[in-house]
Amino acid sequence: MTANTPATQAATSSQATGQSRGMPDASRKYRPYPTINIPDRTWPSKVIDKAPIWCSVDLRDGNQSLVNPMGHDRKARMFKLLLDMGFKEIEIGFPSASQTDFDFARWCVEEGGVPRDVSLQVLVQCRPELITRTFESLEGAYKPIIHFYNSTSELQRRVVFAKDVHGIKQIAVDAAKMIMDMSSKAASSENGGYRFEYSPESFTGTELEVALEICNAVIAEVKPTAENKLILNLPSTVEMATPNIYADQIEWMCRNIDNRENVIISLHPHNDRGTGIAATELGLMAGADRVEGTLFGNGERTGNVDVVALALNMYTQGVDPELDCTDIERIKAVYEYSNEMTIPERHPYVGELVYTAFSGSHQDAINKGMKAIKQANSPVWEVPYLPIDPQDVGRTYEAIIRINSQSGKGGIAYILSQDYGINLPRNLQVEFREDIQRITDEEGKELPSKRIYERFIERYVDQPEGRIKFVDHHTYPAGTDQRGIRIVAAEITDNGETKRIEGKGTGPIDGFINALSIYLGKELSVADYSEHSLQHGSNASAIAYVEMEYDGGKLFGAGINTNIVTASLEAIVSAANRVLANS
Repeated sequence: MTANTPATQAATSSQATGQSRGMPDASRKYRPYPTINIPDRTWPSKVIDKAPIWCSVDLRDGNQSLVNPMGHDRKARMFKLLLDMGFKEIEIGFPSASQTDFDFARWCVEEGGVPRDVSLQVLVQCRPELITRTFESLEGAYKPIIHFYNSTSELQRRVVFAKDVHGIKQIAVDAAKMIMDMSSKAASSENGGYRFEYSPESFTGTELEVALEICNAVIAEVKPTAENKLILNLPSTVEMATPNIYADQIEWMCRNIDNRENVIISLHPHNDRGTGIAATELGLMAGADRVEGTLFGNGERTGNVDVVALALNMYTQGVDPELDCTDIERIKAVYEYSNEMTIPERHPYVGELVYTAFSGSHQDAINKGMKAIKQANSPVWEVPYLPIDPQDVGRTYEAIIRINSQSGKGGIAYILSQDYGINLPRNLQVEFREDIQRITDEEGKELPSKRIYERFIERYVDQPEGRIKFVDHHTYPAGTDQRGIRIVAAEITDNGETKRIEGKGTGPIDGFINALSIYLGKELSVADYSEHSLQHGSNASAIAYVEMEYDGGKLFGAGINTNIVTASLEAIVSAANRVLANS
């Protein structure tokens, strides 16, 4: 029940008027984006079952958004990476807009080592002098893509260009005519001819009927064929609505566009609302064939759509993305060098912390999942909280689990097992977790793997402050009247002084416990015992764990030695020292 106070009355009033406290009235300042009436829309039931045609726009859209645009070396390094990743279409710049872009286009053509199955793409506005310069920049290129565009949105028609629909359409048609005329003169058998792309820029701000009219007029001029299809790029230049509306726009255009079979529908989403990836995926489901985007989403304002995340989303659904992301650290390094930007720690698939769990329950689930998949020897990846195997993108398992004050026993156990081959018994996981929890609470920061290992060795194995040290032992039969019983004679040090102790039992562990109990005057017994090898081979070390029971309490000790019996007796001494320290 909520009290009817002045504060709640004010909140209720502000909600009724669409006004958030301290912000202008949203209902007065902004208008909702109109929905699209497609009662029989089909995209919601579709799935993405193949990769689209990928086009990188890092060197153009990405570059123009940088505080410090790329020089030649930064561009060349990015270009080489894009080729290595498998992009077949790469927009290399706006050569008619700057000498830098023109020179880089010439370098790509003459020295870039572009394979014959890769098309260089360049952007140009629908202006005659710029179109002429663009053709000059591509002389000698094999099947390059001329990407021409003009803005068509209602807002820009009214505010920027002061033209009606006919005037805006004529700009696109005139450019298409000039480009087709110049390409027919410049085409040769050596360069394979030209390919064409048209973008009604600000498509999402354009009435669908207007966008269709302009695009169909361009199609009529270009006359695309099955051998040379027109790329019709429908950009979400500014993301203005929810992803489902973009999908509706794409499906509507796919249904109504002329000569659809010879038109490649391309998406160019931005991320202003933070849903660029979702919009792209729904757009592909709605019938699009191609995606323009950038590595990790660099671009104007909040960026272009992230093609790496898109590709790996497909990969984790069993679809070959046809982009090579196996060395994501190299992709990240080139991105950061060429763009002079850093990638956030939580960025999908590549951020430093995206494969890391600090939460105790998450760590426990991951630990069990990793063990289960190893035991099952299954090719299918199924690990809680990890939608992709980090090794598929060149990352390791080392950073999957990291330890801070939120971590649990499962995370600590995973680190010791993964990094050092130490498989803690469950009860020891609980006990050691309390110790690590105390340290992380005191220090208020993450504990690295090495520090956790060193703490385990100090507390359970080496025990530099321990009173008792194991030196040696031997056994012999107790006598004919005590069949199956052996005497254990052991040498220990007690605060540095050598002592010889004896006990009897059915084996070395039983007899040594008896000897220590007599020597220390305490009732000691083994509540739990386990062991395993740490390495393989004849000289491999083994580790033994002993849970010792005393006076109603239980404490663990561990021992490491190439001789498993010695390791077991050292574990008993370790546990006994902890009992003494706790008494």
